[in-house]
Amino acid sequence: MHRPSLTLLLSLLVFASAGPLTAEDPAAAARRVMVEEAVIANGVTDQRVIQSMMSTPRHEFVAYKYRSQAYYDMALPIGGQQTISSPFIVAYMTESLETKPDDKVLEIGTGSGFQAAILSPLVKDVYSIEIVPELGRSAARTLRRLGYENVHTKIGDGYKGWAEHAPFDKIIVTCSPEKPPQPLIDQLREGGRMVIPVGERYQQTLYLFTKKDGKLVAEALRPTLFVPMTGTAEDNREVKPDPLHPFAANGDFEADLQEHDQMAGWYYQRQFELVEDDSAPQGKRFVRFQNSDLGRTSMALQGFGVDGENVHRLQITAWVKTSQIGLGDDRREAPMIAVTFYDAARRDVGRGVVGPFVADSDWRQIDETIRVPPAAREALLRIGLFGATGEACFDDVKMTPLTD
Repeated sequence: MHRPSLTLLLSLLVFASAGPLTAEDPAAAARRVMVEEAVIANGVTDQRVIQSMMSTPRHEFVAYKYRSQAYYDMALPIGGQQTISSPFIVAYMTESLETKPDDKVLEIGTGSGFQAAILSPLVKDVYSIEIVPELGRSAARTLRRLGYENVHTKIGDGYKGWAEHAPFDKIIVTCSPEKPPQPLIDQLREGGRMVIPVGERYQQTLYLFTKKDGKLVAEALRPTLFVPMTGTAEDNREVKPDPLHPFAANGDFEADLQEHDQMAGWYYQRQFELVEDDSAPQGKRFVRFQNSDLGRTSMALQGFGVDGENVHRLQITAWVKTSQIGLGDDRREAPMIAVTFYDAARRDVGRGVVGPFVADSDWRQIDETIRVPPAAREALLRIGLFGATGEACFDDVKMTPLTD
């Protein structure tokens, strides 16, 4: 039987959202597609986590204008310079915690409340802290309205944890400090698990830490990209971004694969292969994206800081090879290099595209410039098929700031 497209289901959701939800309504159908294609297909296997993702109404945790995008596997702005994480990363982090029904969990970064809602049916209690007052209050109202009675929220600096309710069996951090805050280490029980993204502002790794003999034992999970942990953590950051000199990290793809076969420097990696071949235009490696299911994500991205008042354009160079490209009705789903710009409040202020590359072609060098909006303060660089079918290869992706 033909299944309705996710785009159609999400369009129906916008019109149906004013009424009550049932197991057969568009929201339930859209959630099912999201979980199957973004969560299960990308390796999440914990059935309790999958069920929680299937039953939690993500559209209730985003602004009305973003409800048509609520069940895509993407982060969305929620105000206060924060985002709601993509469904896959929420499910993946939750699975990594290995929650138990009697767990007491501390969450740092309530945001919209969606992560706390996912945890709620899996554990005994969730204690969640948000540093942005308006977000904290809004999330608390949403969680109360939807009946998540075992989620306890407060407004404060997550760096300090919530000492009066410690120790915690599990800690999940949905924003990125440079390193794990000592108060959180102190508040994690012996043998407890902490999932947290740490590192430089735009070069982060998601870690699973287990507390043994009072110290954290680290297991690197995957590259990732979260908003920074503000407050004390950001004030203490030693390595700051350089928005006057943005660049593409590991754009030549020569770095070895990291844990769980992830490329260094790139995030949200889907349906890719790091190829070692003497035919590579630069060095010995390039990245190949392949997709046979129209609309399915096959791409990688990375973030960077950029000062749009001083950096006026970005010169993008790369080697590209494509074959058997198939396009859908949405012409944005095509092989390309794309840069999306955001202002200081993380609002979308523009996009620059190199491509699309739709014709079969052997390796060819691309050299184009894109305009940087004056309001831009950070951006996302994306490469891949963007939902098209076929094969797209990239090598030696470079980004040069131009100030004239």
